[in-house]
Amino acid sequence: MSTPTRVYIARLAGVAVFDPNGDQVGRVRDAVARLRPTQRPPEVVGLVAEMPMRRRIFLSLNRITSIDSDAVVLGSGTLNLRRFEKRPNELLVLQELLDRRVHVEPVGQPGSVVDVAMECSRGGEWSLARVAVREQTGRLTRRGHLHQVEWERVRGLSGIADSRGTANLLAVLEDMRPADLANALQDLPDARRNEVAAALDDERLADVLSELPERDQVEILAALDRQRAAEVLEEMDPDDAADLLSELPPPEQDVLLDLMQPDEADPVRQLLKYTPGTAGSVMTSEPVILPPDATVAEALARIREPQLSPAIAAQVFVSRAPMTTPTGRYLGMVHFQRLLREPPADLLGGVVVNDIDPLRPTTPLPEITRRMATYDLVSMPVIDRNNRLVGAVTVDDVLDHLLPRDWRDRDAAARPATAAPTLDGADG
Repeated sequence: MSTPTRVYIARLAGVAVFDPNGDQVGRVRDAVARLRPTQRPPEVVGLVAEMPMRRRIFLSLNRITSIDSDAVVLGSGTLNLRRFEKRPNELLVLQELLDRRVHVEPVGQPGSVVDVAMECSRGGEWSLARVAVREQTGRLTRRGHLHQVEWERVRGLSGIADSRGTANLLAVLEDMRPADLANALQDLPDARRNEVAAALDDERLADVLSELPERDQVEILAALDRQRAAEVLEEMDPDDAADLLSELPPPEQDVLLDLMQPDEADPVRQLLKYTPGTAGSVMTSEPVILPPDATVAEALARIREPQLSPAIAAQVFVSRAPMTTPTGRYLGMVHFQRLLREPPADLLGGVVVNDIDPLRPTTPLPEITRRMATYDLVSMPVIDRNNRLVGAVTVDDVLDHLLPRDWRDRDAAARPATAAPTLDGADG
């Protein structure tokens, strides 16, 4: 293996994994170490890599030709695609050791684990050899010194952690997309998952909750105090917040809605009134809406806003005032491709399209799917009986409700994969 003889594992998190042809096959998420019956440091046997479709697989160190801060390169293009499952005598280094409260001998100095290094012996065996530990100072305004010490000098690395922080694990996870971070949280024990989730800021946690299975969403929300839970719900898109609240008993729904700001709670309350499986129950109540006297340039500037999802930003809906749902009279919509072809100073009222009948809140999901497929649309308007725009159904809304309810659940997704053939007989 062409690689340094000492590698700090937290620095590998997120590093791309390439096959011998230079094609990326995934990203490193953790390292697997095998515990020994003696006091010797655990042996590192491989890495955990995340593949497309959120599948995590085991990569034996014997099949890796090089490791550095930019890339991990495999010596073979064949992979065992079975989902990784940790064995009883193994530990996941980042998941289980980062932020662990420990003591450094001989003086028993308390600290927390910031990183763990694996080292290669002359015989080619990799072991967890050194630990980066930050001292606990007891002062909120002062960070403790960082020490790199031998594994044998650190007490508290084995067994169940009495207490854990989250700062270092969050630093490893901070660059992940919300869907990938949600995937990583599902690999954590429930208590640790709730700790990490609670340490995220409201906006980040809202994004992650939207990517988790309903069961995990409810458990994480229940672990927060009610005021914090309400603040997180305010950061979620109204349709996602309504989906989550629909999993709670009505009395709990009312408590959280009452704690939310009225202008944030009102659209969620309205969405909860619609019958499941209809346009009203799956739509978003906050599409891009502009008046007919807005210019093409203003519309293009609006859909450039980075917080908009691609499906929402694909078109602008045009209506009379007010511009929040339910709006004034709905006039039509303009797809972003049409906006790109028109002079920037032209008015939206002159380029609006209204030749496709909008949906009604009661339109059933199969009819929505048929009409979106027929007209090759990524979004459709939803209007009420007074011809007011009340929301829009996007293609991701439709997919989310057409897929099985447990499609975000890692364990459920892995069940049929266990019978799938693998490309070789690698351990994992």
